[in-house]
Amino acid sequence: MAQPTEEIPLRLRHAEAHFSRAFPLGVADAAPGLSHVPDAVNVAVYAPGLEAVDVWYSDPAGLMVSAPLFDFSDGVHHGRVEGLRHGARYAFWDRGADLPGHGQLLVDPYARALETDDDGVHWGIHVATGFDWGNDARPHVPWRDTVVYEAHVKGQTKLHPDIPEELRGTYAGFAHPVMIEHLQSLGVTTVELLPIHFHVDEPHLQELGLPNYWGYNTLGFFAPHGEYATAAARAAGPKAVQDEFKGMVKLLHAAGIEVVLDVVFNHTAEGGKDQRALSWRGLADRQYYRHDADGNYFDTTGCGNTLNFNEPAVVRMAMDSLRLWVEEYHVDGFRFDLAVSLGRDGNNHFTPQHPFFVALGADKAMTGVKLISEPWDVSMGGWQTGRFPRGFADWNDRYRDTVRDFWFADRASLEAGHQGGSVARLAGVLAGSRELFAPSGRGPLASVNFVTAHDGFTLRDLVSYDRKHNEDNGEENRDGHNHNRSYNHGVEGATGDGAVSAARLQTASNAMATLLLSLGVPMITAGDEIGKTQEGNNNAYCQDNEMTWLDWTLTEEQRAMFATTRALSRIRREFMAGQPYNYPARDNSAYMLWFDEHGRPMPQDAWSNPGTRLVQLLMGSPAGQIDGLIVFNGSLEHRTILMPEEASLKDFETVEHVPSTFDLRFSTAPEARSRRGTTLRAGERERIEGYSVTVYRATP
Repeated sequence: MAQPTEEIPLRLRHAEAHFSRAFPLGVADAAPGLSHVPDAVNVAVYAPGLEAVDVWYSDPAGLMVSAPLFDFSDGVHHGRVEGLRHGARYAFWDRGADLPGHGQLLVDPYARALETDDDGVHWGIHVATGFDWGNDARPHVPWRDTVVYEAHVKGQTKLHPDIPEELRGTYAGFAHPVMIEHLQSLGVTTVELLPIHFHVDEPHLQELGLPNYWGYNTLGFFAPHGEYATAAARAAGPKAVQDEFKGMVKLLHAAGIEVVLDVVFNHTAEGGKDQRALSWRGLADRQYYRHDADGNYFDTTGCGNTLNFNEPAVVRMAMDSLRLWVEEYHVDGFRFDLAVSLGRDGNNHFTPQHPFFVALGADKAMTGVKLISEPWDVSMGGWQTGRFPRGFADWNDRYRDTVRDFWFADRASLEAGHQGGSVARLAGVLAGSRELFAPSGRGPLASVNFVTAHDGFTLRDLVSYDRKHNEDNGEENRDGHNHNRSYNHGVEGATGDGAVSAARLQTASNAMATLLLSLGVPMITAGDEIGKTQEGNNNAYCQDNEMTWLDWTLTEEQRAMFATTRALSRIRREFMAGQPYNYPARDNSAYMLWFDEHGRPMPQDAWSNPGTRLVQLLMGSPAGQIDGLIVFNGSLEHRTILMPEEASLKDFETVEHVPSTFDLRFSTAPEARSRRGTTLRAGERERIEGYSVTVYRATP
């Protein structure tokens, strides 16, 4: 449908004849306390600075008609409008601006569905509610057991040969039995979906002929992105798109898998002052966005604008959106992009007591909902990992950097004849980064551990590239991070050298083992379990193609990576199954015992020695039982160690059941595979291959 012009037939509805409400915002079939008026809806939009607002919409006859919103209450224009039925397109018009056809229609911030017409005009769609949820129940997976899997709805299944072609790359495809089986085989409990809110491509990407594939450019916080639905659902209309998303959630829940949405409340898709307004900027620019003293946008996101969470209308909009997705779509949690921007006060300082965080903690609908912060933004004081309030878990970038340093960057240094770092920092993140989270009153379960994410190198590329290769992004390789802490193992990119490939696989396996055996909540990036490559592109946000889609045609090396990930996940589940649900508690040091290669408690001076690249970690439980032993060998050489023995444990009062034997369960070193199942006695000598992680089961 074209943008309305003076030539389009216009029929005014006299909304002033019927009393209306300033709430709920958006289009509602019914508003609290209002008498029924046939074929009429309540329409309300927050636009405190506008003199008069009309709603333009398609009536049952297919005509574009307009109705003024005559009522005005506390910054909200509202009215009862006849003929705006389910399926109708609609948008708002600032009647005090220009004549229709000389300005821009404005999208309803509360629209439950959005579409873009052939002329590039965005419209809200009035959609009926309702869905047969049957006996759907949220899994409510405890943080102790949570394994997060960050994925893109489209990229996850677009190339999967065992999923019907018409379902590939869609909500329905993501919940296909083949994909659910894959997730369950990995021990995934929680999928974290890259943005599925309705989003649009930035103008500069449109000029380059590229899309915003990741979707961090939101135009509708209340609407699912229609392009991720099947062609059949899109043809049937927005209600069918919503139902397909809900059907995906329902099927994942039936499999015991939670759904967490990556939400982008830090900025919107609005462009600069020289670009046409899309929604918020035309309705209430001063209220919705942060401004400096000169009236310019104060940008803490690097995206051109920042939503002002010191404005009640912004907090209300975010909370209304979150409640909608919890109550109507049954999602289980949210990951907040650039979350520091949501907690900055009027002086631009981050505070864990920000009203938005208080509202989240106090809202009944948010009870039991997982809240995950990306604890940084790009403004001053932007790094706040560990400072978010109770109720949040934080992406732990210190974990990411430490693991990359120890296994990737240090290997490059060691092979060049230089020193690497000691195991001290690695031990800190293995133990749940207690020093980061204790000041906020939280423990290791507030740490979302990750080595990779959608932003940056994949795990396979971390061991295959020393430099980023982002030429396809159209910015002459200027975009993306330059300091990746990666190591190509002597060859940049793909290679046919078997020795190099084997070394890369072992290093990647070390990182995956560290991730899945650390205290805290592990997050696997989709594709890392099958050795996905993006050919060195570490900022593939604009690549909607085979570079970013998961390729399910696996080589032998990729199948080995998948088997390794499954085995490690199984070991983690077995260990956690014997722990109380508050494990690990804030003070977990009593259940983690550290030994050197001689089987003795790690000497204090060894922690700071860069030559100390091997540590043995005994992990126990509050019951006083030792459950497992993990040996991390970050040196290039094989080591002969002594297994810890009873004499070495006598100073640890928490240990009541001293292990007498250790059964070899797993190793990232190929040479150790033939020894799996071997039983060693406490104090016995054992060979540990260079640059490996080895896991034993301890028995009394």
